[in-house]
Amino acid sequence: MQRPSNQLFDAYFTARNMREVFCDQGRVQAMLDFEAALARAEARVGLIPASAVAPIEAACQAEHYDFSALGEAIAIAGNSAIPLVKALGKQIAAHDQDAERYVHLGATSQDVMDTGLVLQLRQALHLIDTDLARLGDALAIQARRHALTPLAGRTWLQHATPVTLGMKIAGWLGAVTRSRQRLQALKPRLLVLQFGGASGTLAALGEQAIPIAEALAQELQLTLPEQPWHTQRDRLVEFGAVLGLIAGSLGKLGRDVSLLMQTEAAEVFEPSAPGKGGSSTMPHKRNPVGAAVLIGAATRVPGLLSTLFSAMPQEHERSLGLWHAEWETLPEICCLVSGALQQALLVAQGLEVDAERMARNLDLTQGLVLAEAVSIVLAQRIGRDSAHHLLELCCKRAVAEHRHLRAVLGDEPQVTAELSSTELDQLMNPAHYLGQAQTWVERALAEHFALTA
Repeated sequence: MQRPSNQLFDAYFTARNMREVFCDQGRVQAMLDFEAALARAEARVGLIPASAVAPIEAACQAEHYDFSALGEAIAIAGNSAIPLVKALGKQIAAHDQDAERYVHLGATSQDVMDTGLVLQLRQALHLIDTDLARLGDALAIQARRHALTPLAGRTWLQHATPVTLGMKIAGWLGAVTRSRQRLQALKPRLLVLQFGGASGTLAALGEQAIPIAEALAQELQLTLPEQPWHTQRDRLVEFGAVLGLIAGSLGKLGRDVSLLMQTEAAEVFEPSAPGKGGSSTMPHKRNPVGAAVLIGAATRVPGLLSTLFSAMPQEHERSLGLWHAEWETLPEICCLVSGALQQALLVAQGLEVDAERMARNLDLTQGLVLAEAVSIVLAQRIGRDSAHHLLELCCKRAVAEHRHLRAVLGDEPQVTAELSSTELDQLMNPAHYLGQAQTWVERALAEHFALTA
């Protein structure tokens, strides 16, 4: 009987190409790639006859195996390599009984599974980095386009001073750039062979152990580490941690977009599409469905990451249970991050901006967002404390009297004695109080393009 599937939410939370990496066929093929490469490596150094390689390679094709049967066998064996190697041996023996004796020679189950995982992670890392680069390009376009588009800065969810949409997007872009830098930095530590045999000594291979390990690493285009890492899991956890940072950064993007989409703000929107973001009962709804994936992934990944950290203190030379806790955890993190990147790219490429609404919202508080601009200039003429106190009183009066701050300031003798009407008009213009917002955009763009050059 075929095992029931669980795919209803897969297209929403996971990119298709990442699911292909970590589907049953992807997992099995990665382990078989290890076995085929091991045979080639051992033949290269003369441990096994060259004639054994072709029959072993021919059997190392995932489509030859019944994944449901493997799944049932795993429940008894305790890991996926044991039943797979048995099935592999039967496949080979059916065509060449002599070649069967050379399968898996000197390796252990964890060598097969860990190296297979590293091969999958190499694909996953490439997919994630590619999507990050595409996302960075999309954000760079939007940051440049809106470098001078003012909107209300918000601190503690309240209007603060003006910023620009380009500056906000440049913040998202900077996080993407740093994530790409982290991925590049960890590659040499992550993309390494696992090959230690029963207890990590490769004793079964005698003096040929190192030559075989070197040849195996070359066959798989992996680095040979200083020693096997059966119970030293920092490499995998580091990758998981970087993925956690990516998920968090994308969650920040999603949170900002969802808040800007709120009815009360209505400044920035995800791209619209037929049937996207609707409600089962309210025809008017336009929900931020992409942002929901970004926030959802940022919420789920830390819990999964805590599993990886919790599984680090593994006992002696091979772990019981802690290693097992990793098997589905890191792949699930990869899948969640891939889905978030997929949605983030859709949002970034099709971002809809209402600059007029931003301008109206900037004036919601009738000039209060520019009180600091006036206070800073006035402080240079009457002192900081006096200026701050005076502007505080003017702001309170503006609120109490439902008047624009500019009008209140124009009626205040202590202000007009120091600032002309022209100066006040300039100080109360949001476009004149954007500070280094454009510089931050330019710097973020420069870092992005330096990485992609």
